[in-house]
Amino acid sequence: MSPLLPAPWLRLALLVVLLVAAGVCVLLYEPQRLLARSWTGAFPPGTAVPLFAVAYGLCTAAFVPRPLLNLGAGAVFGAQFGLLAAVGGTVLGAAVAFGLGRALGQRALRPLLRGRWVLAADAQLSRHGFRSVLAVRIFPGVPFAAANYLAAVSRCGWIPFLLATALGTVPNTAAYVLAGASASSPTSPAFLASFGFITVSGVLAAAVAWRRRHRLGVPAGSAAAPQATPVVSGVTRTP
Repeated sequence: MSPLLPAPWLRLALLVVLLVAAGVCVLLYEPQRLLARSWTGAFPPGTAVPLFAVAYGLCTAAFVPRPLLNLGAGAVFGAQFGLLAAVGGTVLGAAVAFGLGRALGQRALRPLLRGRWVLAADAQLSRHGFRSVLAVRIFPGVPFAAANYLAAVSRCGWIPFLLATALGTVPNTAAYVLAGASASSPTSPAFLASFGFITVSGVLAAAVAWRRRHRLGVPAGSAAAPQATPVVSGVTRTP
């Protein structure tokens, strides 16, 4: 253990300070506005796209909503390069959050895991990291930052987490990027298709979340609760 951080709770305190500072910076400076400005026009695409991806990743690590960033990526670069920048920034932001959570929060938070939902999610992420993260990314019912830190506290590996993030975020990210690229023509087929996909995926995510919550909310064995056996008293007769 590092001598500068001798206890897990001190690492967790540092993580909390970093996250609060990031949230305050977002509220004060609104860095997401930089992603929609024309500063990228001063660079060739080979330079502007990686710079945008880095800014995107840092913004997601600071809790800037990804849909806004995806729309900005499409508006700035168009569908093709915008998707490349958005997916790259998504993976980078997930890696930053996962690394911070794993280094500063895992040892302090794992002993505190309580509740059926939390324990079930931890078990799934620890045993089936790739498919669990992939499902969370495809169905955007869990906030991006929350999924990153929950996976970091679990025993999910780096490679399954990043690979599932890169693959699972493509459909939803592509829809937002395409919507941003075609926002100037709201009646175009591209915009209508992307908007329809966003709406349908949101409804499906809400339905899945409600169904799982309903299932977990029913106590085990409540449907067929065992009934108490009546006690019959009697007098033993002797022949």
